[in-house]
Amino acid sequence: MPTLKKYLFTPGPAPVPPEVLLEMARPVIHHRTPEFSKTLDEARARLKPLFGTAQEVLLLASSGTGAMEAAVVNLLAPDEHAVFVNGGKFGERWGKLLTTYGMVPHEVKVEWGRAVRPEQVEDALKQHPEARTMLVQASETSTCAVHPIPAIGEIAKRRGVMLIVDGITSVGVFEQKMDAWGIDALVTGSQKALMLPPGLGMIALSPRAWDKAKSVKTPRFYFDLNRELKAQRDEHTTAWTAAVSLIFGLNKSLELIHAEGLDRVYARHALMAQATREAGLALGLGLIAPETPAPSVTGLLAPNGIDTGKVVKHMRDQLGVSVQGGQDQMKGKLVRIGHMGDVSPFDMLIAVSALEMALKFSGMELRMGAGVAAVQARIGAGV
Repeated sequence: MPTLKKYLFTPGPAPVPPEVLLEMARPVIHHRTPEFSKTLDEARARLKPLFGTAQEVLLLASSGTGAMEAAVVNLLAPDEHAVFVNGGKFGERWGKLLTTYGMVPHEVKVEWGRAVRPEQVEDALKQHPEARTMLVQASETSTCAVHPIPAIGEIAKRRGVMLIVDGITSVGVFEQKMDAWGIDALVTGSQKALMLPPGLGMIALSPRAWDKAKSVKTPRFYFDLNRELKAQRDEHTTAWTAAVSLIFGLNKSLELIHAEGLDRVYARHALMAQATREAGLALGLGLIAPETPAPSVTGLLAPNGIDTGKVVKHMRDQLGVSVQGGQDQMKGKLVRIGHMGDVSPFDMLIAVSALEMALKFSGMELRMGAGVAAVQARIGAGV
């Protein structure tokens, strides 16, 4: 049997464009050189419109979780109270980070697949007036749901609370307005919509957050953002050894993103998500996040008796199409199809066609071609 061509539709890592791969294949240069400084400065400037900020965007040689950790250790002190939204595996991670560093977390528990309601945030801050920080995801990758960040930002502003947002599957997918929405720290990672391999975290802070970072004494060394700001803004290099090849790749991927135009990038993600959701419904599948679905990744619920672990394995091993299953209570019930990175609407035909074949293999009765037809119809009509 010939080697299968591989297709990547996981919620991350995401496909990387050939131009970016070629850029990263260049000979490695030293990170204390004018050539590197120029590329670093260009990449950081090109990130600002994606964040929706005029503030400095810093690059960290880490995953997105490293950027989340940097936000916590630079902006909160041990024994400080904070409210966080737990609507999935990554909301849960905020709580784990807070606990690890000795803060006092107060959880707003949200059903998987649902967005937190603004009144839940308001109530939690009223119940815990000692909490001066709020942490939430813009898009919860594990449940494919989007949280109402503009409304949460209004609440945080009114109550004088700092707002920290995980934008790992929102930056580059749909419009972010860090400054306008009152976000004090926004983080993301390289392996999603930024079309890179894993290994870079990004973070931007508001002026208020920078003021607090100067006084917080939480132990930190590698993730000291004050040190990183001085290096990247003033010295045009990184505080520690830079992920040189990834930063060159990032600059190229951002060049491609801006050449396409942010409005078109966001519209492309929205179209792929809508097409995938409609395909799932046409096949008799449910949506885990029907009310506030993410444009970054679509979560499809299988009928009782269909093991999505088997579906995901068949797609990957027999068809060469990688998607992701569910986590925790969604294990065996959910298929998550990512539409980030170097993908276009017609690529959803491959993902959905493979899904149909794997569902049939797993014992589900369905009308073959119904999902593919739904994708074709949506692409033809637009969003």
